[in-house]
Amino acid sequence: MDMNNSDYFKYFKSNPVIWAIAIFSLIFFLYSSARHALFESNAFELGIYDQVAYLIGQGQTPFSSFLEIHHMGNHAAWVMYPVGLLYKIYPDVHWLLLVQAISLALGALPTWSLARQAGLNNSISGAIALVYLFYPLVFNVNLFDFHPEVIALPALIAAILAARLNKTRWFCAAIVLVLSCKAVLSLTVAAMGLWLLFFEKKRNCGLIALFLGAGWFLIATQAVIPYFNQGRQHAGVARYGYLGSSVLEIALNSILKPNLILGRLFSLDTLEYLALLVLPIIWWLSPKHLTPLISAVPMLAMNILSDIPAQRDLIHQYSLPILPFLLVAVISSLAARNQQNVKAERIFEKLPIPNFSLSRAIVFWSLISFVALAKYGYFWTIYLDSIDTWQATKAAISLVSTKGNVLTTSHVAPHLTHRPVVKLTQAHTPPANLTEFDFVLLNLRYPGWMSDREFVNNLITQLQNSPQFQLKYQRDDIYLFTKSHSS
Repeated sequence: MDMNNSDYFKYFKSNPVIWAIAIFSLIFFLYSSARHALFESNAFELGIYDQVAYLIGQGQTPFSSFLEIHHMGNHAAWVMYPVGLLYKIYPDVHWLLLVQAISLALGALPTWSLARQAGLNNSISGAIALVYLFYPLVFNVNLFDFHPEVIALPALIAAILAARLNKTRWFCAAIVLVLSCKAVLSLTVAAMGLWLLFFEKKRNCGLIALFLGAGWFLIATQAVIPYFNQGRQHAGVARYGYLGSSVLEIALNSILKPNLILGRLFSLDTLEYLALLVLPIIWWLSPKHLTPLISAVPMLAMNILSDIPAQRDLIHQYSLPILPFLLVAVISSLAARNQQNVKAERIFEKLPIPNFSLSRAIVFWSLISFVALAKYGYFWTIYLDSIDTWQATKAAISLVSTKGNVLTTSHVAPHLTHRPVVKLTQAHTPPANLTEFDFVLLNLRYPGWMSDREFVNNLITQLQNSPQFQLKYQRDDIYLFTKSHSS
């Protein structure tokens, strides 16, 4: 049915999913902003991307002083260039938190649309949208600094919807957006192409995704990243060192030497990871409708085979590209039940719960999963660990009055990244030359990531004995030193 602009406005205004997206966007933004205000955000990753966005907004080279490489040598995430334009309006880290909050919440709309397109009624489709919004990974990732791949999450779901509606141009636009967010997402796009081609019978979209995904993966990993990273492979390759020293070698050994990976695949660690992924939607999955997960195989394999445990939890961003295909599997399972006239409007009938419809059951289980696995409790536990130095830290930051070079802790760094050079106090790599810094801001009580009190104490002693630095501020174990000409 054709609708004019006025009809569209009325339709979206009355759609509860739109209101849910607005509410969750606000909640996500407030929570991530509160975490940042408590000095619980980190140089890795919020500090990295805030500095990059700031430099782009200033028209400068987006060179990360934390990673000591050009931004494109990290993940080839060129989506940060348009994001950085927001910093031209006003340079503030909250732009990143807002973009992340809206992107994560926005995924509910194509999720709802996919459910409606599959033939599910409005009530169940709305419930599926809430499954997405209450999926613990979505909330947790919003708290974990900032990552460009959050922008890819709604784009991936929108690409699936566009393919099913045979909207090739919209599909291409969504795929390009996904590829702009992180080089490794090209593997997910390529795998999605295989799924669309052979199982969804979407020839055009399948071929487009397959060739764009495979093509960008080769270009990004073999040309773009090495070019901007002084000829080196991406640092993440080291997580699979037992499989090889380059992307192509790792891919080859994964096929030719299966013995290297079987132990990782069939382990309790992997079983626990898979259980975490499916627990929030386990009742609505059917073994007959798991083909969408073909698209998730590359990311699942990378997370399972990695030496980094953070890739196998619901806290970090690594599992985000898997979520769209879990949701599509759920939608396919429920749609099949609906088409077969299975009595699905009343479940758990043996339980003493009157009128417990399928949509209510879906939302109820999502809430249980959220309560069990979301990390909202951090706000009254670990996020308050350093509250006793909060005021002193804010006062010290306010005294960093120029865009001069800064050496500081991981938690303070994201508050001082609007400058070309910010570096971290790391015990295993002490600064070779302290005089390159105009400001040194230290927290002896809470030294921060990759630091310790002994290292910080020695650094304080060294600065106190240096005629080139003076102590500008000291309170509650917070020390701010400035180079003499900066005072």
